[in-house]
Amino acid sequence: MRGLGLIGLVLALLVVGLVAKKQMGSVAAPVLPTVTGEMTTDKAGTADNARDQAQRVQQQVKDALDAAAKTRQMPDDN
Repeated sequence: MRGLGLIGLVLALLVVGLVAKKQMGSVAAPVLPTVTGEMTTDKAGTADNARDQAQRVQQQVKDALDAAAKTRQMPDDN
């Protein structure tokens, strides 16, 4: 009887291991977004482009945090 329980446990662990391996194999690497805008070759233009991009990213993060922190309007309980 114990042998049957042990065989069941080993089979369950085998199934869990195979499912975990399949799940880990299907994970794709995240794709980084491309930089939009005009690419310049001079140093001043590149610095301005990088500064503008950094400000856009900061604004997007701030907007996302504000939206997440905003309390949801709940209907009044009557």
